[in-house]
Amino acid sequence: MNLLTYFLTFLQYFFFSPACCTSDEFCPAATATADIKQCSCDTRYAKQYMPVKNLHWSEKKRILVTGGAGFVGSHLVDRLMQDGHEVLALDNFATGRRHNIEHWLGHSNFELIHHDVSEPIHIQVDEIYHLASPASPPHYMLNPIRTIKANTLGTLNMLGLARRTNARFLFSSTSEVYGDPAVHPQPESYWGNVNPIGPRACYDESKRLGETLTYAYSNRLGLSVKIARIFNTYGPRMQLDDGRVVSNFILQSLTNKPLTVYGSGNQTRSFQYVSDLVDGLVRLMASNYSLPVNLGNPEELSVLELADIVRQFTGSNSSIEFSSIPVDDPQRRRPDIEVAKIQLGWEPIVKIRDGLHKTVEYFREYVDSSPSH
Repeated sequence: MNLLTYFLTFLQYFFFSPACCTSDEFCPAATATADIKQCSCDTRYAKQYMPVKNLHWSEKKRILVTGGAGFVGSHLVDRLMQDGHEVLALDNFATGRRHNIEHWLGHSNFELIHHDVSEPIHIQVDEIYHLASPASPPHYMLNPIRTIKANTLGTLNMLGLARRTNARFLFSSTSEVYGDPAVHPQPESYWGNVNPIGPRACYDESKRLGETLTYAYSNRLGLSVKIARIFNTYGPRMQLDDGRVVSNFILQSLTNKPLTVYGSGNQTRSFQYVSDLVDGLVRLMASNYSLPVNLGNPEELSVLELADIVRQFTGSNSSIEFSSIPVDDPQRRRPDIEVAKIQLGWEPIVKIRDGLHKTVEYFREYVDSSPSH
């Protein structure tokens, strides 16, 4: 964190802090400056936080995570907070959830900002992780225009912020830029096989354009940028009803409903645990590498194999129910991660069975506590 950022942060926390709020909802008395709603919790009572490093001010960074209350974003917030940085979690709560990050509310290094990235924002930061976007097919197809705006207009706004503050910028792209690939595994040099007008195009194409915008700012204005192409990720804090195959299978198994398999079930996916992804994102931001990087697990698993593992961990007798495969659903996805290995010293370390066990237990807790199940 540079001296100017440190001074501005000092002024903000000690002279312009928003009113505290103890309710579960956003505080109606919280300050609103430049359309930014700043949320904090009541600090009159002792609160236990995860341990954080005590960094010298010259090492501490002020980091913005858009989509910070989402599945991946909240885990990234945890990592950055524990590393000792100041973290601003920005979210419009379209798909993000407050309970994912409420354990940090009131911490002096943490700030929650209720804001939509499609609107400009004026804050001082050193790094920006731009994760804000619906990411599961049901969510991004529910409101395709909002999805496109998050990945295009939202990306422009975050790039503009990075330019004004001279911040390093990381754009979270996706394996969806490869579409239904004809090359296996998929290296970063593969241009993909994408339907530009299909039902998934709002996500696929807006992510591709987001990459183009990111490199336009880098090439024209000298911005320090990173692009992570993220493959299937799972773990605690996934929404129970987000429509992805892992969450679908776990929820259906725990509630003794048939597991819905689209197509034959022989199509494959590669699944990485969320902590592996977060480690890759942090390593990428810290690196000097500026070309796209695949972050995913190169080990393939068929959908039917995944169903069997989930049923084992849940102890479920759920049957398999086959359904027609969705339009443009890829038959195979597998990342080539040689670039990540060489440039970042990164590869996933959490085994699929270990990660699924943790995820099942997370889902089980919510299902057991839900009156609707």
